[in-house]
Amino acid sequence: MLEKIDLSKTMNKKEFKPLMRELDAKLGRLQRLCKEKGIPVIITFEGFGAAGKGTMINRLIEPLDPRGFKVYTTQRETEEEHYHPFLWRFWNMMPGKGRISILDRSWYRILLNDRFDGKSTAKNLATAADEINSFEELLTDDHIVLIKFFLVISQKEQKKRLKKLEDSKDTAWRVTKGDWQRCEQYDAYFRLAEEALQKTDRDNAPWTIVEAEDKEYAAAKIASTVVTRLEEAIAAADYRTAHQIKVSPEESAQIHADDFRASALAGIDLSKTLTKDQYQKKLKELQKKLTKLHGELYLRRIPVILAFEGWDAGGKGGAIKRLTQALDPRGYSVHPVASPNDLEKSHHYLWRFWTAVPKAGHMAIFDRSWYGRVMVERLEGFCSEEEWRRAYKEINHMEESWTNSGAVVLKFWMHIDKNEQERRFQERQENPDKQWKITEEDWRNRAKWDQYEVAVDEMLVRTSTTYAPWIIVEANSKYYARIKVLETVVNAIERRLEEA
Repeated sequence: MLEKIDLSKTMNKKEFKPLMRELDAKLGRLQRLCKEKGIPVIITFEGFGAAGKGTMINRLIEPLDPRGFKVYTTQRETEEEHYHPFLWRFWNMMPGKGRISILDRSWYRILLNDRFDGKSTAKNLATAADEINSFEELLTDDHIVLIKFFLVISQKEQKKRLKKLEDSKDTAWRVTKGDWQRCEQYDAYFRLAEEALQKTDRDNAPWTIVEAEDKEYAAAKIASTVVTRLEEAIAAADYRTAHQIKVSPEESAQIHADDFRASALAGIDLSKTLTKDQYQKKLKELQKKLTKLHGELYLRRIPVILAFEGWDAGGKGGAIKRLTQALDPRGYSVHPVASPNDLEKSHHYLWRFWTAVPKAGHMAIFDRSWYGRVMVERLEGFCSEEEWRRAYKEINHMEESWTNSGAVVLKFWMHIDKNEQERRFQERQENPDKQWKITEEDWRNRAKWDQYEVAVDEMLVRTSTTYAPWIIVEANSKYYARIKVLETVVNAIERRLEEA
């Protein structure tokens, strides 16, 4: 992609000024339209050192309302970022609906500067391009506008600019040994960049190569590209609004009721149980083991992510409580997941889960999780069919990214039968200390048991993977269920420690 670039392209000031006045006016108007229509925008700047990324960003934002965008500079990862999955820090930079995030370097650092400097590990590099492509597909599928620029200058021009920066006491701090090393080994960095661009240039997220020797030409090309992409995004949003087909949740459930006839739940033996004495003995043994393993996880910097789903009154809270009783409270967090708030709704549905990922050595426990997308959101019509259908792939990619970073990921489905659920509902209603646990929504969801069972079966079949398996917990007996959860967690951590 880079070797055919003509770096001699220029634009004189007589052409540049009237063109930029026109483009600036359009950019201001398009920003307002994106805000009005709730269209999020991400603009990334990559390229050779001293190619002018900062200058181009400053020029691009001149006509924009500063209340509607934020600029992020991606340096080498901090200690906090180092202890999280590779993409975690970028999820924290994601724009809400109608906002713009501008990134001076981005997730491509792992394939560019960090790789050249030997900061990227072989393990990270093995999966980085695939993770990036999946990440960008997830963003653009959710109609986030993603614009990627790569600024190119010649080695001669790079040396000239670095020298000029270094000669001024006001800018000398911006030039590092790494900048000069990459300049001296320009051809090697060029080949590395070419490989990264080829692996990540996709129809949904294409690269725009910017010939950056002439700053006027580069600024005009960048502004023109952003204008074109935003105009296309607004037209596409208007088209989707005009041609949106409304299908009720009931119709959707009926249409797809026969998609997956193989049931993951049908053969589960819910008669499994333990006596109180058996339960208390096993509970003591397993909690003692878990306490020790929790310390080992911290020492070896291994993160653990546990997700709990299940029927209402299925025993999620009780199982989580028996887990946390054995843990150091400084080393875990429990996330009760309810309906998204306004801030969460303004972001991609996975944003609130990515930003809650634990750092290495810590544990995150989710009481309900990202699987709401393919259950309650699917059945209650809170997302479109297109959105919940593609969510299986998006969730699998997310969990794979977590395990690629070294995390243990386990997902529990707390399974009870309909009669046991009714018994527990009645018990909660009759006990003043438990009445807060039962709501009208619980009874309403119970009326849709058969529809939920279809959705749950599909979820279990399509998202149980070798790296992030589903564990179906026979939960009619609370004693049995709590012990199975503890045993599963203990065994998974012991296996992971043996591999470390």
